[in-house]
Parts: sequence; C-alpha cells; structure tokens
Amino acid sequence: MDTVSPRPAACTAFAREALHGARDTVPLLLGAAPFGLIFGALAAASPLGVGGALAMSALVFAGSAQFIALSLLSGGAAGWVVVLTTWVVNLRHLLYAASLQRGVARLPQRWRLLLAFWLTDETYATVYHRYQHDGDGAALRHWYTAGSGAAMYVNWLGWTAAGALLGQASPALTHLGLEFALVATFVGIVAPLLRQRTSLAVALTAAAVALTARGLPYKLGLLAAALAGVAVGVWLDARNGSGQ
Repeated sequence: MDTVSPRPAACTAFAREALHGARDTVPLLLGAAPFGLIFGALAAASPLGVGGALAMSALVFAGSAQFIALSLLSGGAAGWVVVLTTWVVNLRHLLYAASLQRGVARLPQRWRLLLAFWLTDETYATVYHRYQHDGDGAALRHWYTAGSGAAMYVNWLGWTAAGALLGQASPALTHLGLEFALVATFVGIVAPLLRQRTSLAVALTAAAVALTARGLPYKLGLLAAALAGVAVGVWLDARNGSGQ
C-alpha cells in the first residue's frame, strides 16, 4: 500500500511560489537599498542610536513613516504628534489592502496579520498584477506575497544595519544624494500601472493635489492626494460602467 504523503510536493510548491515572489521583487530591493542606508545612518546619529534604528525598522517597517518619525523625534515633538503623523502617512496602506482584500479574505487570521505587516509599496506593486490575473481561487498566491514581503523585510533590516554602521564610520554618507533612488523606485512602481485612462487620471489628480497641498502640516497633503485620487477613480469607474 502506498503511504507516501503529498506534503513534500506541496511544500515544494509553497517554496517555489515564495521564491518567485522574492525574485520578482529584486529590482525594488535595489531601489530601497540607498533609502535604508540613509535611514540607518541618520537614526544611528540620533538619540535612537544603532539599537533604536534596528528596532524601528524591525517593528515599524515603513520607510517614509520612519523618516518622518525620526525627524519629529529629533525636533522634540510630542509622542502623540509622532503617532498621528506616521498614522496619516501610512493610511495609503488601507487602500492597498482594500484592493487585495478579495484575494486574502479566506486566509486564516495569522496569515492576514503577517501579510498586512509586510505590505509595503514595493510588495504591493509586485503582487498587484498577480492578484489581478489569477482567479479568486488561486491557492498559492499568498505564498508569493509572503516571499515578496519577506524579501523586502530582510532587505530593509540589512540596509538599516549597514547604514547605521557605515554612518558612524563615515558621517558624510547622508549627504551623497542617495535618496534619489527612492524617487526612481516609485516611478518604477507607478509607471507600469498607467496603461489605462482611469489609472492615468487618478495618478495625475493625486500628483496635482499633492503638489498643491504640500504645505499642509503633518503630511496631510499626502492624505488629501490619496483621497482625491480615489474619488476620481471611483467616479470614472461609475461613469464607464453606466456607459456614459
């Protein structure tokens, strides 16, 4: 009687999906590297120190929010201001999660919590096409998402550590203009998605509002831009759906 369990084959499939997710994220890992270096160097030179820099990257894992929090902490801002500001900056992740919700709704809570923590701009850009082109019954794509998220997480921690150590040895590291890599990364994330008129209209609207409202406190301009983009997208979808 054949008693061979199918589990080894299943485990191989899980690992393959996770590796595919990590592999497809590699270009974005490279773009995030200078950003992590700069954060590590700045945080290590602040009252946080090396340990605080690593702890923030490990527990917060949100690049832009970490930079803002570091700036506010260095300026002596109250704790509630730091929390509120970083919360506002990260509200865009609610939009990411909403667009992927159908693909993860049936997963156990432990999976949803893990994928929510690892959901970054880069991972969202990587997995969005996978979720759009797979049917709702795709059984392994959460492993693909986990592979992408884990790769970003390890990458971010590694470059934070490198920046903290190198920043102590070479304080000039933060003045090399490496932050341009972040801009290039986001251009790479957004550009492939602008293939339809609705997507283009949403991007242009959000960009216009972000520029107009950039002077608002607590980065509220980012929230206004996101809401404006969502409103335009919903309106255009409804308009197209009604045949007008």
